[in-house]
Amino acid sequence: TWSDKYSVGVRESDEQHKKLIAMINELHDAMKAGQGKAVVAGILQGMAEYTQSHFATEEKYMARFEYPEYVDHKLAHQQFIWKVSDFREAFDKGQTSLSLEVMNFLKDWLSQHILGVDKRYGPFLNQHGIR
Repeated sequence: TWSDKYSVGVRESDEQHKKLIAMINELHDAMKAGQGKAVVAGILQGMAEYTQSHFATEEKYMARFEYPEYVDHKLAHQQFIWKVSDFREAFDKGQTSLSLEVMNFLKDWLSQHILGVDKRYGPFLNQHGIR
């Protein structure tokens, strides 16, 4: 469930992060109902769309204001994109245990990247008038 602890202090990013949490919840609910495999394709598509819009937004602001951690942050985004590509390839090959892997990856991204790495850019962007 979304809470203020996930907020980075940038409204646009927070709204996009809420979409990621919704994907996690959708997959979780499907897995509880024994339907994880049935929703994985949609989740993977959603992750691909998420990366295009969300990462572009973050990187645009970071580049504009010369965020000191921009290069490392962009690399983390690229690694996410590669992982999604790996998941899609595995799904296309018929891997059956993918829903648990995707769930764990998304939960780790939420706890490691958003609560860790993303939290650091919020105050920086706030200082530059981005709220």
